[in-house]
Amino acid sequence: MLDEVERWLGRRSWSVADRPMEQILAAKRGTTVSVVLPALDEEATVGDIVSVIRRELMSEAVPLVDELVVVDSGSTDRTAEVAAAAGARVVARDAVLPRIPALPGKGEVLWRSLLATSGDVVCFVDADLRDFSADFVSGIVGPLLTDPDVEFVKAMYDRPLGDAPGQGGRVTELVARPLLNLHWPQLAGFVQPLGGEYAARRTLLERLPFPVGYGVELGLLVDALHTVGLDALAQVDVGVRKHRHQGGQALGRMAAAIYRTAQVRLSRGHLVRPELTQFERAADGGAGFVPRTYPVDTEERPPMAEIAEYARRRVA
Repeated sequence: MLDEVERWLGRRSWSVADRPMEQILAAKRGTTVSVVLPALDEEATVGDIVSVIRRELMSEAVPLVDELVVVDSGSTDRTAEVAAAAGARVVARDAVLPRIPALPGKGEVLWRSLLATSGDVVCFVDADLRDFSADFVSGIVGPLLTDPDVEFVKAMYDRPLGDAPGQGGRVTELVARPLLNLHWPQLAGFVQPLGGEYAARRTLLERLPFPVGYGVELGLLVDALHTVGLDALAQVDVGVRKHRHQGGQALGRMAAAIYRTAQVRLSRGHLVRPELTQFERAADGGAGFVPRTYPVDTEERPPMAEIAEYARRRVA
């Protein structure tokens, strides 16, 4: 298995510099590209990301991106206003496929975004990135335009935590990487399996189920492997990713959801206890800890190709 991973790394791991923009645009040949930013209370960063994409990838000189959509999942700040002012089309999560009540979670937003966009290639970018570079889009879209055998591309990057280089991605190192190495060793070569920046052909995404919560990245990666095979998957080094880091308890809930996503794929329907109990110091300052129990999201959305509204649009 190690030999297979090493061969894959040699064939399917690239740097953003490997494909100059001129080569990417020449290969585009009518293929449309949609960029989706799932957003929840990201007014501080979403505008800069939208502005960079509009300025550097949607100009007359560089017409790489055809559609830029921010899907707002119920922000209470000015996320929607800031994104629209910067030039994105803003879509409310609940306005997409309204006959199906929305569930909380990032994966829910990504799943619905397939119905809110039309590009042949769909590129997802998290809305909390700082010092955003257009390389995060062009780098992962490039292989899909220049290599017809590639179906799914993840970004890879350094993830600093404060001043510590490479110490971000704590859930990746403590949960996702061990799970992948133990159960899906073909995917052991992915540097950032949980990273939120990846692109894929619509014809693949519409055939995959979407975990509604934090498990969406691992779920899509594993299901893509089983659907199109390792050689159709790739990764591109785009530099450094800076973003807002979450606290330990939020990471715990993320870890539980990711473990659950793996468990479902290993043995469908055998969840023992889809809940996670954590502890917080008593709010009144007294001694002892108070247990807080959170549900671990157990919902998945079916492949979008099975949704009647989506099928009707495709026919039209």
